[in-house]
Amino acid sequence: MSLQLSAKPYPEPLSLTETKLHLREDVTAQDALIRAAIKAAREKVETDTHRALITQTWVERLDAFPAEFKVHQPPLQSVTSITYTDTSGDTQTLSSSVYTVDIYSLPGRIVTAYGESWPSTRDVPNAVAMTFVAGYGDDRGDVPRPLRQAMLLLVGAWYENREDVVSAPNYQVLTEMVGTASYNNLIYPYKVPRF
Repeated sequence: MSLQLSAKPYPEPLSLTETKLHLREDVTAQDALIRAAIKAAREKVETDTHRALITQTWVERLDAFPAEFKVHQPPLQSVTSITYTDTSGDTQTLSSSVYTVDIYSLPGRIVTAYGESWPSTRDVPNAVAMTFVAGYGDDRGDVPRPLRQAMLLLVGAWYENREDVVSAPNYQVLTEMVGTASYNNLIYPYKVPRF
């Protein structure tokens, strides 16, 4: 299985204005640094929770059709397409009438529709490709407030301790600065186990 980001999220869950307010920063000289920290904080929260925060498009590739797809990077919004390499070696797009998308389960699932079955594929790597849209929505306000607050904690720690974080070989210094309990308490209810 491989998972590849196809369309990056925009906008970021935190605006520059609200982040600068949190940092008590009112000059523009550090805006590029703050924007980079916002992006890094989103990526860290997404990695730690196994979720997509803002709407983004992903492509998941598998060697064959599974009994059911469990979609990485929830919450699942929709499935754009499922393509596969048929037994002749040609690429086919699967009709959406063959499968059912379950956006309510966590993680989201794609299963065959009643009376349908997955087609046969050629025995080659990455024979099946599913393109899907994940995330809470297109607007910053769609992202749960605790996850946005966790991002603010990260940005604040990075901003105040730039040298310490840059020289740290791992996240230990970061978690000590942020406060493991504070950060983990904010993201814990949103963690999705890896499957």
